[in-house]
Amino acid sequence: MSNAIGIIYANSAPDSLQGLALERPIAAVPFGGRYRILDFALSSMVNSGIRTIGLVAPHQYRPLMDHLGAGKAWFLDRKDGGLFILPGVFHGLGEYDRNHTFCLKDLHNNREYLEKDFAENVVISSGDQIFNINFKNALEFHADKQADVTLIYKEIKNSGNLTDQMFFEMDKDHKVSNIKDKVDLKKAQPVQAYFVNILIIRREILLDIINKYSALGCIDLIDILTANLDVLNIYGSPTCSLIGTIRTVKSYFDRSMDLLNLEVRGRLWLGEDQIHTKIKDNPPTRYTSQANVSNSLIASGCTIAGEVVNSIIFREVILEQGCQIKDSIILPKCHIHANVQINYAILDKSVQVNDENVLTGSSDNPLVVLKKTVI
Repeated sequence: MSNAIGIIYANSAPDSLQGLALERPIAAVPFGGRYRILDFALSSMVNSGIRTIGLVAPHQYRPLMDHLGAGKAWFLDRKDGGLFILPGVFHGLGEYDRNHTFCLKDLHNNREYLEKDFAENVVISSGDQIFNINFKNALEFHADKQADVTLIYKEIKNSGNLTDQMFFEMDKDHKVSNIKDKVDLKKAQPVQAYFVNILIIRREILLDIINKYSALGCIDLIDILTANLDVLNIYGSPTCSLIGTIRTVKSYFDRSMDLLNLEVRGRLWLGEDQIHTKIKDNPPTRYTSQANVSNSLIASGCTIAGEVVNSIIFREVILEQGCQIKDSIILPKCHIHANVQINYAILDKSVQVNDENVLTGSSDNPLVVLKKTVI
């Protein structure tokens, strides 16, 4: 069992997903046919032997609680340790602000969670990412280096898609020498990497930071670490995992469509470490003789009588005869009637589309239909 506790920031409050996160945090948005985005960070910690995990929750936390329950599906319904809901600070409305990824005020308001445990380290992760990482190697690296902080990173190959990421430089011993907003790919030395919003920090040092800086309000933990590079021993530990950050409809759509690639599914789902989620005892999906399905993921409990191509269909969806679903994501309990055509669209839960309708978006701007809409 790991000598660490976990904290997941599941309170990415602003809705930059065109309504998909209007009544739920990004961490609770359904993903991949049967999961929630939060499942990936939570499962990674559990698979790493972490049995005490605190979830920084937003003000609209009911969808999270409905999904998590007491944490049984993640083996967290325990007498010792388990799952803790930590009320987060409401940061206000507006676009996603990277500088508030790890708001220190959230930690200050829940410092009792840190004080009551005697684990040496704390693993902190954002809750808006898709990955499957076992932190055991990183925790061993953290101990071997006698690090105060270890930042999990991926090496930079192309910075074009990393506009929202924080970068840092390391020496040959992986000690971090600089943390910055931009990267110069032309520089060969020192080693350059981008931070994947996951870190390991000594618990006592984190408590000391909270004591010193909490009066400054919602300052980001990374900003404090950047200001103390000369004081703290900060190292970088690499990961080979796929990392997909969900902050916009486009990123949600693209990361979902990535799952149609067998290699991506294999790296996320088919390895030794499983991604756990809430169990539902649905019957198998029923395919009629008129069904035509290709290169798609279809969950349990559905009835499929139409054509499905390059799409992801969640649980308990009904697709009637003659409908065509292409390059789309259909969330649970939707009902698509006969002869409907849907292309490049995302339908939230319990949407009903009546006969003969045509819904069309594009790969760059998928059409989003809000929860319980009737068309």
